[in-house]
Amino acid sequence: MSQDRLKVLVVDDEAAMREVLEMRLKQWGFEVVVAKNAVEALALVEERNPDAVISDLVLPDSSGLDLVRSLQSEEVHRPVIMITAHGAVDIAVEAMKLGAMDFLTKPIDYEMLKATLAAAKHELERRTRAQHLEQTLAEGAGLGQLVGDSKPMREVYELLRVLAKSDASAIITGESGTGKELAARAVHDLSARSGGPFIAVNTAAIPEGITESELFGHERGAFTGAASPREGYFEMADRGTLFLDEISEMPAVLQPKLLRVLEDGQVRRVGGKGERSVDVRTVAATNRDPESALDSGLLRGDLYYRLCVFTVEMPSLRSRPEDISLLTQHFITQFNVKHGTSVEGISEATLDRLGSYDWPGNVRELRNVVERGIILARQGWIETVHLPPFIRGGEIESRAGLVLPEGTTVAEAEKMLILQTLEREGNNKAKAARSLGVDVKTIRNKLRAWGMSGKDE
Repeated sequence: MSQDRLKVLVVDDEAAMREVLEMRLKQWGFEVVVAKNAVEALALVEERNPDAVISDLVLPDSSGLDLVRSLQSEEVHRPVIMITAHGAVDIAVEAMKLGAMDFLTKPIDYEMLKATLAAAKHELERRTRAQHLEQTLAEGAGLGQLVGDSKPMREVYELLRVLAKSDASAIITGESGTGKELAARAVHDLSARSGGPFIAVNTAAIPEGITESELFGHERGAFTGAASPREGYFEMADRGTLFLDEISEMPAVLQPKLLRVLEDGQVRRVGGKGERSVDVRTVAATNRDPESALDSGLLRGDLYYRLCVFTVEMPSLRSRPEDISLLTQHFITQFNVKHGTSVEGISEATLDRLGSYDWPGNVRELRNVVERGIILARQGWIETVHLPPFIRGGEIESRAGLVLPEGTTVAEAEKMLILQTLEREGNNKAKAARSLGVDVKTIRNKLRAWGMSGKDE
């Protein structure tokens, strides 16, 4: 699609109608190609690749339904607007079920046609942005499972690549939810140990009484309930990488034992007499400031300095807001597969709202917010109404009325009002229509134009 002009294919067997539509569309700034039947239309689609199609429902060599089927069978999504007589509205509805964007009845309301084309252009622009993000992700805007193309993340990737070339121990710092485990996994996958196991352990989640057994293993009869010998995490990670998350929460009594294993590569199972050699690369992580953990006595100095041969600090999401759009598209792709949805992307207004939020839970919190949006939207686009109230903030207020940001257009205000009312009425279109004093068809048509149509309530 041209950045400024939408290319529209007009299909109608009446020459007068083709001429009128062509004249109107050119006046509105669209590029126009015309066809008098379905055969010509499909040839022009192949040759000229129009962005949108306006077609009469009744054609001399085919039905509009067949044309819609042919157009929607392509990989390229192309908005199709059907024009029909009043007596064929039921067929036009069938065309929309097949994928047509909307339909208009004769005589044509040209203001409605102009608004519908504007919605189609907006939809295509959003889809183009989403496709650009997908392409950016496909071209490697990240490292391993880490996603982001901001300067702070590119600096992290460079550090992780350097770290992967060595076999040194490391400590990864950063707030909760910044991706410390993903960073450790990236180091493992890029290292010479990639063929070995990657074992991730949250040391804070292990009950204190069994931490030593979990880390180093135990022999049969070592304690009540030890009916059989068991490998510890160090043995499981032999010839691979052991990731110890929340290292500053490890019981103080175990920290010198961990230090000894790191220094001599020998583990002694609980209840065991001999030692076992392990070849393990250890990467630890903490969401605390290491210096504070040292000062408070939570983390032993000798253990910390043994681990921090290499230190990587993961940036918070609020420090790299330019990555939010990439991360959001990445999660949309993931959750569409998980939930069987067909959400294409996120609207600009919603993305702006995400960008203004502080993200105390970082990428993990964003992931949860996007999953919520996917489940609520199901298809089309994640809109502001699909966000949790604490992120939406005061832009939409149900009791104080509609608060309009400065510069809001009439069309934007209408959209905000309808979406707010739908939210208040539990997405029941009939109730929302009664509340707004309009026909329920108006609500449905507006949602279709915004790419937000779903199952009727």
